[in-house]
Amino acid sequence: MAKPIMIQGTMSNAGKSLFAAALCRILRQDGYRCAPFKSQNMALNSFITHEGLEMGRAQVMQAEAAGIEPSVLMNPILLKPTTDVGSQVIVNGEIRDNMTASEYFCRKREYIPEIMKAYRELDSQYDVIVIEGAGSPVELNLLTDDIVNMGMARLVNSPVLLVGDIDRGGIFAQLLGTLSLFDQDDRDKVKGLVVNKFRGDRTLFDDGVRILEQRGGKPVVGVVPYIKCDIDDEDSLSEKLENTDVGTVDIAIVKLPRISNFTDFDVFSQYDGVSVRYVAKSEQLNSADLIIIPGTKSTISDMVWLRESGLENAIKHHSGEGVPIFGICGGYQMMGQRISDPLGSEGGGEIDGMGLLNIETVFCSEKRRTRIHGQISECGGIFASLSGSRFEGYEIHMGQSLVHERRLGVLSDGSSEGACKGNIYGSYIHGIFDSAEISECIVKTLFARKSLEFRGTSIDRQIYRQSQYDLLASEVRHNIDMDYIYKLIGR
Repeated sequence: MAKPIMIQGTMSNAGKSLFAAALCRILRQDGYRCAPFKSQNMALNSFITHEGLEMGRAQVMQAEAAGIEPSVLMNPILLKPTTDVGSQVIVNGEIRDNMTASEYFCRKREYIPEIMKAYRELDSQYDVIVIEGAGSPVELNLLTDDIVNMGMARLVNSPVLLVGDIDRGGIFAQLLGTLSLFDQDDRDKVKGLVVNKFRGDRTLFDDGVRILEQRGGKPVVGVVPYIKCDIDDEDSLSEKLENTDVGTVDIAIVKLPRISNFTDFDVFSQYDGVSVRYVAKSEQLNSADLIIIPGTKSTISDMVWLRESGLENAIKHHSGEGVPIFGICGGYQMMGQRISDPLGSEGGGEIDGMGLLNIETVFCSEKRRTRIHGQISECGGIFASLSGSRFEGYEIHMGQSLVHERRLGVLSDGSSEGACKGNIYGSYIHGIFDSAEISECIVKTLFARKSLEFRGTSIDRQIYRQSQYDLLASEVRHNIDMDYIYKLIGR
């Protein structure tokens, strides 16, 4: 049987996911078979397993850190928001229903058997399970029938580490306030505090550690520095979405209201001289060398926003000036002539697209979920040199597109996916840029277009990710009491 340890945070984006990933990596380095687990995840960044099942990217990232294959057992419930008050509910990797928040709140205890079945399967396979909570564990109006924070800790009798974000300020209010709102049984489950994202001289916080321990009655297990590492982030509060720096080559990602899978573009950040910015205003496109329209969970409503915000016209203007445009998944659908949702798969309705590609998209009841590989077919425009490049990735979408343009990608089964016309490119394939062959070609082409030579080196994305997990683990290991954590899990 596995020993559990749970990571809870004082708020969203306190650093739970990365801290859990660091523990997964450290445990793996120390010879333990470790798996991540999050009973309920709310995110628009998702992943398709080899079985064709859907799960949140945070647990995929943590599984990679642990050196194991991602499995939906690690994230049995995934909520993908479709509106401000509703979500698509995915259980064990498959769509179960679309529900309002109140409907799900009333029904969530129904999923405890599914959660425990997944947990027990992991329990039989691994030495340690690192469990991640969600948001704050003391949202008092939501504590009834909790299944993801202390409710989960109770189900598996897990010790809890509580993580606070000192970079945002108010670390004493965060940690001590959270402890004070727990009832006694739940407070007893908290076995240690972690001060996360500390900047500056660690010794200057010695008094802070003493105050936390005296007033909280819990040991401070670590003061973890602000770690600069490039690891997938699924949170809509991700700092990368706020980047405004402009590099020698500037890649602008349209920050759609319900943007999904923005990790598709992290690969470009590893190239020297390349900036990746997320833009929500038309004037922010002015320096862009490449504009990317990303995926979205609500294609039609985000198309309305794109039009009303003025970004549609701005993108068309830049396209007319020769700036290449690349759409992925929902962004690809928006670039077409028409989008229709007759069955209400994403809310219903129909709308004219941007008209940049001659494709038409109709949403259906079945979601396409598959891992794929193939190669880019002969294409033209600025990225003509991509022809023949191989890729791996996955598709996850409700719509089917009828393509009247030149095909962009040829899959291993001989079918085609995506379209291109001049400097306009679109594809359903998430992860297509992770191929070093493709990302390096795009970067070199953009440099050459500015009469510059790219002098950097490309790095295999998988090798690069592994180096970042090692960096994360090293920094965390040197700043927490691992001996104490091993005592907690009986190792």
